[in-house]
Amino acid sequence: MTRQAAGMSAQIRWLILAIIAVLALGSVTVYAVQAFGRYQARTTGASAAQVTDKLVDGNRIVFRNTAMGQGYGQIASVAIADPAGPRELFQTVCDRVDATAQYISCMRTQRGIPTTFETRILDAQANSIDEWPLSGVPSRTRISEAGLVATTAFVTGHSYATDSFSTETVIRSVQGQDFGNLENYSIFIDGQELTAIDRNVWGVTFATENKFYATVASAGKTWMVEGNLEERRMNSIIENAECPSVAPDQSKVAYKKRRAQGGLAHWDIAVLDLKTQKETLLPLEQGFDDQLEWLDSQTLLFGMPRTDSVGDSDVYSIKATTNAQPQLFIKDAWSPSVVRIVK
Repeated sequence: MTRQAAGMSAQIRWLILAIIAVLALGSVTVYAVQAFGRYQARTTGASAAQVTDKLVDGNRIVFRNTAMGQGYGQIASVAIADPAGPRELFQTVCDRVDATAQYISCMRTQRGIPTTFETRILDAQANSIDEWPLSGVPSRTRISEAGLVATTAFVTGHSYATDSFSTETVIRSVQGQDFGNLENYSIFIDGQELTAIDRNVWGVTFATENKFYATVASAGKTWMVEGNLEERRMNSIIENAECPSVAPDQSKVAYKKRRAQGGLAHWDIAVLDLKTQKETLLPLEQGFDDQLEWLDSQTLLFGMPRTDSVGDSDVYSIKATTNAQPQLFIKDAWSPSVVRIVK
């Protein structure tokens, strides 16, 4: 091949690569525009929910509003005593939300080119007081009464995650203290330290200012672990348990339990008595993908997507007893958290 022919061949290769890059960028742009269009369609027009300017102060459920129309995706709240009643909307849009009497943790997608992700912390009146970037797509958040904030994001770039997902879960405080990435903590499964590179941690729930529960996964298995922030250590409690939620009296922990169903993932609800280690299973006809929340010592809340309408979801309640059946609790809602005002 002559030098001139070789040069022409290199130019052609670069031209082909450039065309591929342009086409790829174009497809990404088209997808982003289409996604933004779908989002805009959901957020225009009158809200499908009854909205009030201001709820009477008191105990409430804070959640992500999924009612079509104005306010879609925004933080909302309803009175615990009237969950089907009017909801108060705040301007901040969230993918995941958790709240206490003092703070609200909001994981957000900032749509654009490029799309970015962030955690925003708000006060009880939904005024922004802090924010920081997320490393990936929002997945889970929990905030404690003391102002500890846990966030889990789906991330890419881990070499072991070519055919599965990878997470990054960090804990920090509203006051600015950084407790780091939980994957870097010492993790013990049945007394043996887990050093596998594919370990993932997600689904934190806070018990005290120092103790938390979370999910650890490795080699296709999951465990619920008890963690210690001061020691930066986690110890396994039970296998096949995800996204734990500790009861208000800390006597029980509820979690998602995976059931094999024709090769597809299906999650039931399970409740573990921490004293007796007795597990109560609550099978669900339809699986769910939300972190459980305790309404009271005997009742759980969880979000369930609608199978016939992408982007729509409702919050259900279920008694933490054998043979209990889920009941619709809040229509057009997702990611519930219970806020009780202590006077």
